[in-house]
Amino acid sequence: MDTSRGGTLFRLHLAVGTLLTLVCCALPDTGWRSVLYSTVSFACLGLLVVGIRRHRPRASAGWWLIAAGVGLWSTADLLWGVWTWILDIDPFPSPADALYLTSYLFMAGGFARFVRARRRGQGDREGVIDSLIFTVGFVLLSWVLLMRPGLELAGSSTVAGALAAAYPLGDVLLLALLVRMLTTTGARTAAFRWLAAATGLLLVADCGYQYAVMRDLPDSFVDLPFLLAYVCFAAAALHPSMRQLTDPVAAADETDTRFTRRRLVALTLASLLSPGTLLVQLALGVRPEAWAVASTSVVLFLLVVARMSGLLRHLEQQASRLADMARTDALTGLPNRRTSDAELERMQTRARAEGSPLCVAVLDLDRFKSFNDTFGHQAGDSLLVQSATAWRAGLEAARAAIGPDRAAMLGRWGGEEFVLLLLGHDLDGAVALVEGLRERTPAGQTFSAGVASWSGLESPAELFARADAALYAAKEGGRDRVVPAAAPSPVSDDAAGTPVSRG
Repeated sequence: MDTSRGGTLFRLHLAVGTLLTLVCCALPDTGWRSVLYSTVSFACLGLLVVGIRRHRPRASAGWWLIAAGVGLWSTADLLWGVWTWILDIDPFPSPADALYLTSYLFMAGGFARFVRARRRGQGDREGVIDSLIFTVGFVLLSWVLLMRPGLELAGSSTVAGALAAAYPLGDVLLLALLVRMLTTTGARTAAFRWLAAATGLLLVADCGYQYAVMRDLPDSFVDLPFLLAYVCFAAAALHPSMRQLTDPVAAADETDTRFTRRRLVALTLASLLSPGTLLVQLALGVRPEAWAVASTSVVLFLLVVARMSGLLRHLEQQASRLADMARTDALTGLPNRRTSDAELERMQTRARAEGSPLCVAVLDLDRFKSFNDTFGHQAGDSLLVQSATAWRAGLEAARAAIGPDRAAMLGRWGGEEFVLLLLGHDLDGAVALVEGLRERTPAGQTFSAGVASWSGLESPAELFARADAALYAAKEGGRDRVVPAAAPSPVSDDAAGTPVSRG
């Protein structure tokens, strides 16, 4: 695909489209202005189709639905021009109304496709709530400024009343899907921004037109945002980044909607629309919309509570994950050194209170550095993970023999060194258990181990030092063996707490 050509066409479209839009809006409100208006709208529709066919996006169905919606809107504009400047009639209701209303459904369907493609089946409760907060606030404004006045003007006419409600509801639907797309995580490409700008301009223009018609005001001012919306729709499709518009979230951790300061400000303003509307009406001496304001206030309050509860739940999950990370070795999933130290102190307290034996075993994979140098660090990491899994499975298999009054914990001490805490085991039983684990070492590898039984008086550092010294003896004795530690000397050696460096 020639991306440079695509970039040239994109820039040429922006320049020519913007120029023709300004020329059209500068012309007097005559048939020639209507001709140029339709020329620009259908030219943008054609370029929108060219962009879809050229870039072949992943979620092409969404783009074709957007194109269909734009096509229906352009056709309805053309019909109005024909009726106004050629036939000199103003039919109501007309086929153009059906086209306009149908276009809402097609565009909303396109955005729904985009949202689904960006989420790829992942949940996004917070994003849904955020979009509902914005939508409920807009519903109130639409009711106060458009729907209620339109229904009052319609009087007893059922058709006029239906159209007075249908157009604002179409805008609400389109806005809801636009905000839903804006609240999804994923690629924020140039095409994404052009598409959002196009829809925003279309909503502004449509609401402005409805308001002008109800207030019997000139409506030619809405031609500028309407035409710019057409230009932006085509720009979104012509930009090469439209292929990445529906790229899904990068990781599962992004399923939560990012609660940035900008989003907080936007949600705050949307939540204040209901009481703000009531305050403005009271200040202007206008009849307040008590029921509408009260209803939307209740809904907004419940949505904000739901949003805050979701945020608190997310924070709790993050805190839990951080706590797990602080206690767990990231590679093997075993308790880390800090957790092992704390557990050893807890087991000493329990052993002293119950009079139970307590043993500490230090396991060290043999010739691990050579294994790394030969097969690479990724293979070394895999060996550590497999060893942890195999030894943990061995402890699970021996759990029936351990009994309810005994406890065992395997942790990673650091590097290729692991620690095994055994409460309720005497020295012979602990050695036998470690021997059983040695046979489970994967990938044809071996380990050496030292096992020490707590005297009841030693500190954790002194107990570990004796197990470490026994491990050193196992290494010196030829590796691939388990060596029980000698009984502690009457006088504790403070230097014994320093681990011995081994190869």
